[in-house]
Amino acid sequence: MSKMKMIIAIAGAVIVSAAGAGGAVWWFMPKPAAAAGAAKKVEPDKPKDGKPLKYVTLDKVIVMLRRGPDDSDAHYLSTDLVLSTEASKEKETKENLPLLRSLAVRTLSAYTMKEASGMTVEQYAEQLNKSFDANYEHEHTEKPFVQVMIGKLIIE
Repeated sequence: MSKMKMIIAIAGAVIVSAAGAGGAVWWFMPKPAAAAGAAKKVEPDKPKDGKPLKYVTLDKVIVMLRRGPDDSDAHYLSTDLVLSTEASKEKETKENLPLLRSLAVRTLSAYTMKEASGMTVEQYAEQLNKSFDANYEHEHTEKPFVQVMIGKLIIE
């Protein structure tokens, strides 16, 4: 009889352990609502009308930074820009790339090495967006893209 009690005790322990492991898996498993929320965050940006965006690149914008009072060396900033635009305005955005390169060079070359190295990527994008917005407003034309983003940034 004692063998029978031992077998029942072991079987009971196995069942309790399996139930605990199953409960732990269920508890720590991602919930469907959380998974849907995470997937929503990864979706590409969409303009106000809900159409998907296209991305146009402006590669190799290279500028020489201004020399500071204590600088004897030349310093450079190189960046690749990414412009998000609606599919219907992709061609117009590509036609504006020479103007946008010129505006980016004018904006970025105003910085010294100390100023440039102290800025974040978001601050660069913000400054370029302000510069582009001001130019299109001054020209009384509609900006053919939604925003500019930094694809690559190197400061030497």
